[in-house]
Order: sequence, then structure tokens, then C-alpha cells
Amino acid sequence: MGSAYFNEMFDGATVRGPYARLEDWTRAMPAELRQMKQAEAEALFRRIGITFAVYGEGGDPDRLIPFDMFPRVFTQGEWRRLERGIKQRARALNAFLVDVYGRGEILRAGRIPAHLVYGNVAYEKAMVGFVPPKGVFSHIVGIDIVRTGPEEFFVLEDNCRTPSGVSYMLETREIMMRMFPALFRENRIEPVEAYSELLRRTLASVAPARCEGEPTVVILTPGHYNSAYYEHSFLADLMGVELVEGPDLFVEGGLCWMRTTEGPKRVDVIYRRIDDAFLDPLCFRPDSMLGVPGLMDVYRSGGVTIASAPGAGVSDDKAVYTYVPEMVRFYLGEEPVLQNVPTWQCAKPEDLKHVLAHLSDLVVKEVHGSGGYGMLVGPKSTAAEVEAFRQKILADPENYIAQPTLALSTCPSFVAEGIAPRHVDLRPYCLVGETIELVPGGLTRVALTEGSLVVNSSQGGGVKDTWVLAE
Repeated sequence: MGSAYFNEMFDGATVRGPYARLEDWTRAMPAELRQMKQAEAEALFRRIGITFAVYGEGGDPDRLIPFDMFPRVFTQGEWRRLERGIKQRARALNAFLVDVYGRGEILRAGRIPAHLVYGNVAYEKAMVGFVPPKGVFSHIVGIDIVRTGPEEFFVLEDNCRTPSGVSYMLETREIMMRMFPALFRENRIEPVEAYSELLRRTLASVAPARCEGEPTVVILTPGHYNSAYYEHSFLADLMGVELVEGPDLFVEGGLCWMRTTEGPKRVDVIYRRIDDAFLDPLCFRPDSMLGVPGLMDVYRSGGVTIASAPGAGVSDDKAVYTYVPEMVRFYLGEEPVLQNVPTWQCAKPEDLKHVLAHLSDLVVKEVHGSGGYGMLVGPKSTAAEVEAFRQKILADPENYIAQPTLALSTCPSFVAEGIAPRHVDLRPYCLVGETIELVPGGLTRVALTEGSLVVNSSQGGGVKDTWVLAE
């Protein structure tokens, strides 16, 4: 792996503080026991039904996502800093969304080029002039963070639309506690199971103006063919709310209703897990069978809340991402706690020149891409692949950004030959309603292929439990 990578557990031969107790645990686990535990974990995953499809990436719906039993550990101090930075970013992103669908002050001030926003495919004209309840556009913000050193954390991307994967955060913890109860007795680890209750409270807190009494919350899913369907039903169960599909809902009298065996029931908050384009065939794609005709009219007249709001995806764009530190300064008057990864925008002639000159050293991504697709990892690509990508960039420079190949930190992982360092990233889930909440932990994704920097599940990545140590 080379010594260029920060190893989160070892400093040379010395074990770093947070991992001290895990060394004895691994020593006390011979290979046979480890294989037995791994088989037990897989059996639990299969029994519970946690199958693959963590980021809406296709593939075999019954494939298990690889689970690595070696937990990743953060100290309370590290977490506090991350939490500050994540909450700050979530506030700035929401302020930006309210602004660009309103007066567009940040664009008028010349801090962000207007065409990046107004010309963006994710910018929904139907939202112009509308402020969602409590001024919240994105209620669940998934912020992908990488680490490159003891104090160095960088934000890789923001996910304001419908970030998925939270079921893995909750289930990996559940399985670890079931398999290694003694480990949890010896280590004081902050709990993550409050997430579903916090999510329910967050959604209820943004009920629309015309809601009467206790709000009725539902989760809207595209259905069981969707790759994240397991997560939709899992969250509905945990929150004790109904999981509905488009045909279960209808609009009447300026309100949204759910069909039930006891007759129609009014719906106040829809946590939607379907894309903007399919939400309302009268407003967006007319051929959508997944949405609810007339839903946007009810939304705009204060009869229902949609979480997250249509159009929130404009802030997920990788060219807009480069300006998030600017948003923090502009809206909050603060310096960013968490830095972006240095990014070149191929739309800018100077940046393009730099990118084309250093293509084989950089990671190049499509501005709207996700899931590890449509990207070039220069150092891991052949000369022919680099050349082919050069032609793509030249054909449409605006569609690409480039970043240095970061030395992602490594964390010990259980692999076939024993324990070895593997690259990791982190996706915490920030809940934004009347207040901003964050459970101490997140989804750690791990690149299980030796040397690989791509942690996406579609590219052979796995997941592991993320610990935040209590004081």
C-alpha cells in the first residue's frame, strides 16, 4: 500500500489511541473463528434481507453487499469537528437553494456564475418563487467525506436529493452488536439507533401550513423493483409510517390523500425516494406512472410537504460543489470548517489546459455523474483509456470537473489473507428540519480490492460499522 497513505489504526508499529482495544480483539480471533463470524454475518444479512443496491446502482438485486467486520473508529474530538463542519455545510446548502429559487443574491453578487445554476438540468423552474416549509429544501443531506491525515478531512461531494445507504449504517451496527457483544461492553460507543426517531421528528417538524394536528408522514417509493427498495421499507418500519407507491396517493380538494382500507386518509409530509421527473406527471414527465397527478399544486399551496424539495439536486452538481465554501462565507459569514477537495472546472479555459496536461494523474468526473460511473481514475487507467477520455472532455468540457488523486486514508479490513489496510470514505446523514440533527456515525464504505480507491458498491466496495467513542 506504500506509506503515503494515512493509516487510521497504525502510526508505524504503534497503535493509535482510538483503536487500542481492537488490537487485542483481532489477536484473540484466529482465522477459523473469523471465517465463522463472517459466514454468520452474511447469513444475518441474507435473513434480514439486506441485499445490494446502496446508491440506486443497478445490478443483481439479491447480491449481498460485502460487509467488513473490522469497525472504523473516531474519537469524540474528531467527531465534534466533523459534526460542526457537516451542520455548517447543510445550513449553507439550504440557504443557497432558498436563494437561487428566490432572488438569487449570490448570483447577483457574482460569487457563483448564474449559468451554472439556471442552466442546470436539475434546476426546477416549477420551484421558482416558492419557499418550502421552514425554509428547508434538503431534509436529509448525505455528505461524503474522505480523510488524508490525522487532521485532514475533505468533502468529496454533497447529496441533497435523496441520499441512500442509511439502512447499512443501522444494520451493520445491529449485526456487530449481535455478534460481538463483549466488544461493545469494553468500548463506550455512541449509539446510532436514534436515527429513525430523529428522521420522523425532522419530517414532522416541516409539516405544511395547512396541517391539522399530528402530521401524517409517508415514504413514497417507486416500488419493489427499485434497487433501494429494501431501505425504503426498512425506514418505514422503523419510523412506524406507511410505505406508499404513486397509485396509493391521490389529490382532491387541494390536499393529498392516501387510500386505506378505512377510506381516504390525509397525508401531510411525503418523504419521497423517487426522482423529481417522476413526482407529478402534470408538472414534470407526463409519462410517469410512479408519481401523483396534481401533487405539485397541493405542495405549492401549502397542503403537503415534499422532502426533499424538488430542485434540491441543483446543489449536488459537481461544478456547483466547487462553490460551497463560498456559500458558507456568503450566507453564514463563517469560514468553512471542512474543506473541499481542490477541483478544476473543465468549463474554464485555464483549468481545462491544466487538466488535459495532467490527465493521467487526475480523477475526472461528470458534473451530474454518481455511483462511480462516467469517471476516469488517471493513475489506474491505460494510455488508451486516458486518450479516449481526453476526446470526451474536449467534446464537452462543461460536463467535467477534475480533482487530484487523493491519498485516501486506510483502515484495517478483514480480507482473505488476514488483516490488511483498505481505503475508506464516510457518508454521515444530516437531518434538517426545525433543528439540525446528526447521529454520531455514518456509512463507512471500503474499497475491498487491494489498492483500489473506488469505494462504490457497484465497483466492488463494501461497508463497515463506524464508531464514535464516547468521552
